[in-house]
Amino acid sequence: MSVAGWQAIHSLSKDSSVRSRELAPGTARRVLSYARPYRSIIVWFLVLVVVDALLIVATPLLFKSLIDDGIYPKDSGVVVRLSLLVAAIAILSALVTLVSRWLSSRIGEGLIVDLRTQVFGHVMRQPVAFFTRAQTGALVSRLNNDVIGAQQAFTSVLSSVVSNAVSLALIIGVMLLLSWQLTLASLVLVPLFLIPARAMGGRLAALAHDQMGLNAELGTRMTERFNVAGALLVKIYGNPEVEDRQYAQRAESVRDIGVRIAVNRSVFFVGLTLVASLATALVYGFGGVMAVDGSLSVGTLLALTALLARLYGPLTTMSNARVDVMTALVSFERVFEILDLRPLVAEAPDATPVPAGPVRLDLDHVRFAYPAAGEVSLRSLESEASGDREPGSEVLDDLDATIEPGQLVALVGPSGAGKSTLSALVARLYDPTSGAVRINGADLRSVTLESLRDTVSVVTQEAHLFHDTIRANLLYAAPAATEAQIEAALRAARVWDLVTRLPAGLDTVVGDRGHRLSGGEKQRLAIARLLLKGPRLVVLDEATAHLDSESEVAVQRALDAALEGRTALVIAHRLSTVRHADLILVLEDGRIVERGTHVELLARGGLYGQLYTTQFADDTTASTPGV
Repeated sequence: MSVAGWQAIHSLSKDSSVRSRELAPGTARRVLSYARPYRSIIVWFLVLVVVDALLIVATPLLFKSLIDDGIYPKDSGVVVRLSLLVAAIAILSALVTLVSRWLSSRIGEGLIVDLRTQVFGHVMRQPVAFFTRAQTGALVSRLNNDVIGAQQAFTSVLSSVVSNAVSLALIIGVMLLLSWQLTLASLVLVPLFLIPARAMGGRLAALAHDQMGLNAELGTRMTERFNVAGALLVKIYGNPEVEDRQYAQRAESVRDIGVRIAVNRSVFFVGLTLVASLATALVYGFGGVMAVDGSLSVGTLLALTALLARLYGPLTTMSNARVDVMTALVSFERVFEILDLRPLVAEAPDATPVPAGPVRLDLDHVRFAYPAAGEVSLRSLESEASGDREPGSEVLDDLDATIEPGQLVALVGPSGAGKSTLSALVARLYDPTSGAVRINGADLRSVTLESLRDTVSVVTQEAHLFHDTIRANLLYAAPAATEAQIEAALRAARVWDLVTRLPAGLDTVVGDRGHRLSGGEKQRLAIARLLLKGPRLVVLDEATAHLDSESEVAVQRALDAALEGRTALVIAHRLSTVRHADLILVLEDGRIVERGTHVELLARGGLYGQLYTTQFADDTTASTPGV
């Protein structure tokens, strides 16, 4: 009784608004496709569910025979045989339950792995623009809550609907055979229970929805405060008493709604128990009179009451079966919403590797505008405040240039000129709106992504390190690298001495985003990672922009080793770092307005000369040897 009661509470706690929701065409058929790998397991699972339902009905019938054919006739042989049979059924029921739970877990956990792997892989293939718009928490929710909700379609919902439907049919059928009068009398109380139960279900669903929202707010606050950047902000600007008070207010709200849910569930459970008890009393009353009159046997009366105790829980659950099924299907639909988002940057079916040899980079009349939100993201994954859904204006306008093998070419220009956007196109984080970016004559859209990753590497303004060891962060770029190669890369990046001074050496954990290291140390580790990978084309996106002078010198020396013998594209606000570049491209408003060497551009007196004079003419770092 208690198990059925809590199953009914769980069912009625779900949001009934999904009942009227229209699913996308073909959702159910698509859901069934995920069952294909588990066909045989599902068949055996359903067989055992039906067997379990049959055993539920069999036990009361055996008790009837035990009383009517054994105890009253005083036939000890019948009593012993039926008692042993009841015990055997109990053992069989336990085995069926264990095996069905094992099969259920095989189906459910297997489906979770399938969906999570598929969603994770698909998300990781989305363009950078997707991650700039989507909320991390919403993505994680799809991988956790919605995937788990989806797998319930094959486990709890499947077993619940099938077992309860079979149980109801068998129980009511057997009760009608035993005594249709008492069965109809006991069913009279069903509406008196179901109508309040549905009302209680609506209240529980609303409370459960509010609870999820409050828990999400609490989780978001902890996530924001517990990462390194958030903790630093709180340490610098926050007030501990205010933080404690605000967190306590949210925690108390979660507590209060938890108490309300617990009380409402208890009221529902007590009501379910009360109605079942009243129905039992009704059956005992009328059935007892019938037994005294001789129109009903005592065994039949006890069998009816035992079956009645098993009736109300499944009946309540089945009354809300559509909500259960729709909830599971809606979870699937939310997962499909991500899987159906086509990656803006994808590998062509006939893609070929990047041509071998030193890299020649061609910008062939490249134009680019950032895509509209609908092309790269989902509104349901974004903040409610994100209203910029229109396509962006053109950022790059007819860029045409060639970088010869081994050349170091610098991109300079005012902020917003399109320098970082161009570097993103070279790494194929985006594709041009028109024109082409080519390596050794091959359009980047026609080469394999794996060969492109092996060919091009980028060092950004702020090097990102995973919360892992130095070794793991380095091997992320080159999993097969040997200890000797790791040491060589660290020495070339001028960071080997630092690593050897650390207590755990290469096995030192760098912390969240590498915050246990300074900016210069992180950049040199990023350069070591690049050297370990050994790309043929290096893109440096203002790699020294936020470093102090001492760190900049150390990083510049590491960059000298990184760029040796490679084609390089360097973005820098500090023009001193690109004075010795083979070619400087000056960008303004997405166009190349000047090109030449440092000396040529200064002599020309154009935009480059103005930038140099304004920013660096009096800067003592202008005399620092650069790249």
